[in-house]
Amino acid sequence: SNLNINDVLGNYSLTLIDALDTLAVMGNSSEFQKAVKLVIDTVSFDKDSTVQVFEATIRVLGSLLSAHIIITDSKQPFGDMTIKDYDNELLHLAHDLAVRLLPAFENTKTGIPYPRVNLKKGVPPDSHNETCTAGAGSLLVEFGILSRLLGDSTFEWVARRAVKALWSLRSNNTGLLGNVVNIQTGHWVGKQSGLGAGSDSFYEYLLKSYILFGEKEDLEMFNDAYRNIQSHLRRGREACNEGEGDPPLYVNVNMYTGQLMNTWIDSLQAFFPGLQVLIGDVEDAICLHAFYYAIWKRYGALPERYNWQLQAPDVPFYPLRPELVESTYLLYQATKNPFYLHVGMDILQSLEKYTKAKCGYATLHHVVEKTQEDRMESFFLSETCKYLYLLFDEENPVHKSGNKFMFTTEGHIVSVDERFRNSLWEDILPGEEDSPDKTKPNELKAANFSSNCNRVPDERRYLLPLKSNYMRQIDQMVGLI
Repeated sequence: SNLNINDVLGNYSLTLIDALDTLAVMGNSSEFQKAVKLVIDTVSFDKDSTVQVFEATIRVLGSLLSAHIIITDSKQPFGDMTIKDYDNELLHLAHDLAVRLLPAFENTKTGIPYPRVNLKKGVPPDSHNETCTAGAGSLLVEFGILSRLLGDSTFEWVARRAVKALWSLRSNNTGLLGNVVNIQTGHWVGKQSGLGAGSDSFYEYLLKSYILFGEKEDLEMFNDAYRNIQSHLRRGREACNEGEGDPPLYVNVNMYTGQLMNTWIDSLQAFFPGLQVLIGDVEDAICLHAFYYAIWKRYGALPERYNWQLQAPDVPFYPLRPELVESTYLLYQATKNPFYLHVGMDILQSLEKYTKAKCGYATLHHVVEKTQEDRMESFFLSETCKYLYLLFDEENPVHKSGNKFMFTTEGHIVSVDERFRNSLWEDILPGEEDSPDKTKPNELKAANFSSNCNRVPDERRYLLPLKSNYMRQIDQMVGLI
């Protein structure tokens, strides 16, 4: 019930595991090897701990898989990250954890998993039958990678079944999904449709699952979802960088009617410009990113919820979230506009000024008062630091090795690899029976977006990405001027 303190810790060395591939991306092979050995020697999931299925999947399972892929990569793009006598221990650990999460998918009438599971005993007897869309529908990347590495369809099958179950519950009228659902009845308990908490990574993983596995159906769902988001959630002028009207903004609406439900947005929504970059909707990404950056400039951090009508935080804490940095990094990769290096520098200086503590970096309890909490979320090391580092490290192997990489929703790096596109069980994934040929990887094209990559010409690269009058408009909108 406390938004800020969540049962993610699990008593299984969460931060150590979550930070493994950050060490590799930074090229620190000695610390990476030391950390991997520490995990192999000390981590066990045979614990009487109740954890969130979603958080355990993205933070722990995803990181174990990412580190395993880095260790076993014959090309070793990050330097020598091999481990002497490595015998797939991280893959075995990942498998063990996933098996302990599987009971969440049993005894649910819809196939949508329970939100929590005890690693030793399965689903607790007092479990809630309600879960959020993102939590239940964002397991496919990690579970799919595990299935394809092991040659065991079970994990991908349950994750894909959950996605399809949620997808089938969308509104007939708007095509939108709510944010909280009953896993037994399929009834929407939370009817809010937005891009932030409770929904965010569901959309992200429709696209990323397609990029990784090449399943055409994932792209079709994403395109459909993106079209409905643009129709019902987007407010403001049609084009980002031309025309009259308010700056584009994505709001929270009722999933059935498309009517505005409240006047706040949350910091998790700042991931969306990065997702728009991945589908080539760069112009729209520029505008939404500028809005979040303006809020950051005002407070030196992003409040968890910001009320754009009141121009004030609704929920004032900042737990070192990475989403704005992630979108900044991806926009810089897409445009190479130095503006985004300045944004990164701004964010870095704020973190140093307000969040640095004696033994790490601290959650800000209140973005106005700058009071700190004794808590550093594991995603600070797995995402926030990694994206900042990559933003400034232009020579990093991620950019220079010729390998194609993708980041999970927890910032874990995986190579976009032919072996993940070949599954051995075409005929048994739910709904796959009559699926036509898979789309080729280069046919990724999002439907109905307002512009495409080609609209950012070279001569604009050294101008502000957003015209100064529009920048001013956003600054006014968030109370900066």
